[in-house]
Amino acid sequence: MMPSAQLEAVLFAAGEAVSKKRLAALLEASLDEVDAALGALRSDLSGRGISLVETDSEVELRTAPDAAPLMKKLREGELSRDLGRAGLEALAVILYRNNGATRSEIDWIRGVNSGATVRSLLLRGLVERVEDPADKRKMRYRATTDTLGHLGLSKISDLPRFDELSHETVAAIAAAEKDNDTDHGDA
Repeated sequence: MMPSAQLEAVLFAAGEAVSKKRLAALLEASLDEVDAALGALRSDLSGRGISLVETDSEVELRTAPDAAPLMKKLREGELSRDLGRAGLEALAVILYRNNGATRSEIDWIRGVNSGATVRSLLLRGLVERVEDPADKRKMRYRATTDTLGHLGLSKISDLPRFDELSHETVAAIAAAEKDNDTDHGDA
């Protein structure tokens, strides 16, 4: 697979901004090689519905600016629907995690890829992305004050069975991380 095709696959699968350093590590390439592959990918995407959005340190696949009117219609349709079970599950994980949850934590607890669900919650303004204080490379999703207001809460700890369920959520994530560390140690 060509480096730009690999890069496109990684960015598509991530569904969010990825640091250039992380891309270099994944592709086993130098930062200069990543920049060259980004240039090739940018050229390949020219005139298509997807474009690269890039900062000095991160890059993300996004819809092309020309598609903005169509994306607005799509988002309006998404926002008019109920949250559904997936949205409620993801929101519950984020709420009961108290300090927010990473997407991988949400995915692990739900047992499925939650990218589209989290995106919907972001678009609705129910969650926001914040930097993880423990690991600046990770993003956490946390409930907004609008969410608390919609739920009739003044603070997250007012949720039903908050103490019990927040401890269970933390314990489940810790167990998953321990299992993951054990699995990688055996390899």
